[in-house]
Amino acid sequence: MTGPRGGGDLGEELVEFVAREIQLRGLTGPAVMFLEASRPYRPLGSQAMVFFDPMLRGLFGGDMAEVQRVLADDAGIERLIERLEEIDDELGLDA
Repeated sequence: MTGPRGGGDLGEELVEFVAREIQLRGLTGPAVMFLEASRPYRPLGSQAMVFFDPMLRGLFGGDMAEVQRVLADDAGIERLIERLEEIDDELGLDA
């Protein structure tokens, strides 16, 4: 997994990168449901990412630092949910 490159708004690039990685794996619907359902546990989310990093690297390959940065704050998670829903609408898929 290679991260986003170039200038511009790094936060938006990271959100786009993570959203596209999720979409490529066909996990858009489950990811949105999980992110919505995990609202009360968000403060633990970034810590869980650190704990599960070795396993996630094996599943997705590469460095998970980009994902951790997006999931580290509520604004990044909200933007990720919005972007995943936008991608789903663009593709015209009904879940």
